[in-house]
Amino acid sequence: MSKRDYYEILEIPRSASSEEIKKAYRKQALKYHPDKNPDNPAAEEKFKEAAEAYEVLSDSEKRTQYDHFGHVNMRGTAQGPNMTVEDIFANFGDIFGGFKGFGGFNNLNFNGFRRGNRRPSNNIRKGSDLRIKITLDLVEITKGVEKKIKIDRDISCKNCNGSGAKNESSYSTCETCQGKGQIIQISKSFMGQIQNISTCPTCKGEGKNITEKCPNCNGEGIIKKEEIIPINIPPGLIGGMQINVPNKGNVPRRGGISGNLLIIIDEKPHPNFIRKGNDLLYNLYLSIPEIILGTFIKIPTIEGKVKIQIKPGTQVGEILRLKDKGIPDINNNSQRGSLLININIWIPKNLTKEEQELIEKLKDSSNFIFPSK
Repeated sequence: MSKRDYYEILEIPRSASSEEIKKAYRKQALKYHPDKNPDNPAAEEKFKEAAEAYEVLSDSEKRTQYDHFGHVNMRGTAQGPNMTVEDIFANFGDIFGGFKGFGGFNNLNFNGFRRGNRRPSNNIRKGSDLRIKITLDLVEITKGVEKKIKIDRDISCKNCNGSGAKNESSYSTCETCQGKGQIIQISKSFMGQIQNISTCPTCKGEGKNITEKCPNCNGEGIIKKEEIIPINIPPGLIGGMQINVPNKGNVPRRGGISGNLLIIIDEKPHPNFIRKGNDLLYNLYLSIPEIILGTFIKIPTIEGKVKIQIKPGTQVGEILRLKDKGIPDINNNSQRGSLLININIWIPKNLTKEEQELIEKLKDSSNFIFPSK
């Protein structure tokens, strides 16, 4: 995964619209396209880098997460260090629809040129994603936690290895495409000869048709299975954030790329604390004598109780700060927010006769009269 700023990669401002992002990616992709820069590893890396930036910034949820938290939890996207050029064609070739340019985009090839034996992008099947919501309390969010998640997902049928066929001889060559899996049409334009490659509609790009189905999966190539997946939840997450677990979604029919498992974080309210970003707010109620005379008092934190000093004359509404007692920063867990202690006063509703007499004696004292400006 690239650590460069995605906006910098596409050379756009952070306020760029969706259309501006698409145009910027198209420009970068054409500039560093492998067909235009053959045997140029540096250009290919920039081509991949631009695709990675576009994948995040073109998705409103991923873009919001990136704008707030940078590269944290951006792993698990279709891009990354194992991304191939073919992955990019498969995921983003459609934004070049109508562009009569270099190979790989919208299955168009310039001047009859075609890269190797590349299959059309829509031949690469991808299974559907699975989405689940998990609820975390503040302790789990602060410390991080491992969760074991039970899911039902489609996996490859082991009986036929995901092919859907009874055995290796249970196929016939597709007559429509003669086993190529592609239909090629050649047309001419002012830019030269163009090859339009499309997936064979009969065999769906496989080049062969099943004559005898696998009895275990009825020719689908997938079966449903319950799995328990351990997930490491890092500290500092915020409710509404999404963790992407790659390749733990559904497997597509008859082979392809597994979908992802998308985990949406739900934050459970805490009985003592109110979260303010990485800070925690605690409302401390003190009696009148405690505020006037000062005191030592124990208050709760995420790790347990600590004793603090309330100095004489502390004012209601004053905020006391305990550093490093809040939530770890999601981008740097060694940095933590603070525990903010909001001083409140507790007023008793029912006083004894003696208590009322004491208050009466104090109310006319100059120390209990708010000084005039």
